[in-house]
Amino acid sequence: MWVRGVVGVLFCLIGCVWIAQGTGVLGGSMMSGHGQYAVLGAIVVLIGLALLWWAWRIRGRRGNG
Repeated sequence: MWVRGVVGVLFCLIGCVWIAQGTGVLGGSMMSGHGQYAVLGAIVVLIGLALLWWAWRIRGRRGNG
């Protein structure tokens, strides 16, 4: 359960960095200013949020049993 949460947080952080680089907010990389990386970052953030939701849901289910 906690592994899903940690991976979810990491995916969200990485996705946010990719979004910042893809939109040109965060420079200094070959990814900077390329919109496709912003789209990929958004997808990674959504996957991270899904993992966090899944971990939270499993935790809630175990607490009620």
